[in-house]
Amino acid sequence: MAPLININFRDARPIYQQVKEGFCRLILSGALSPGSKLPSVRELATSLTINPNTIQRAYRELEQEGYIVSVPGKGSFVCQVDRAAQARRQELLERFRQLAVELEQLGVSREQLMEELREGAKKDD
Repeated sequence: MAPLININFRDARPIYQQVKEGFCRLILSGALSPGSKLPSVRELATSLTINPNTIQRAYRELEQEGYIVSVPGKGSFVCQVDRAAQARRQELLERFRQLAVELEQLGVSREQLMEELREGAKKDD
């Protein structure tokens, strides 16, 4: 599992966030299916050579956002993808709204924003 999660110590994002986002990608892409057991906090911390508290924080946030569920004495497991996808969609939409407001405050017109969305969608086709 650990090799699927990459930590970049030069990245400005906190390590727990990198771990969390790595698991989000694995879950949403289907690489980790619903019911899959995640490595224990200790296992993952050892394999990534980072503090177990960092992993614990990432797992706690993943659980709060509906990506995983923790079962005392059993471990942490991936939830249904649709719930996780909905949570991620909401998170991204909120970030998008914040960025749109900031861009408008910097003088970017709504028409420019719409054009950027259209261009971004074309790149995915």
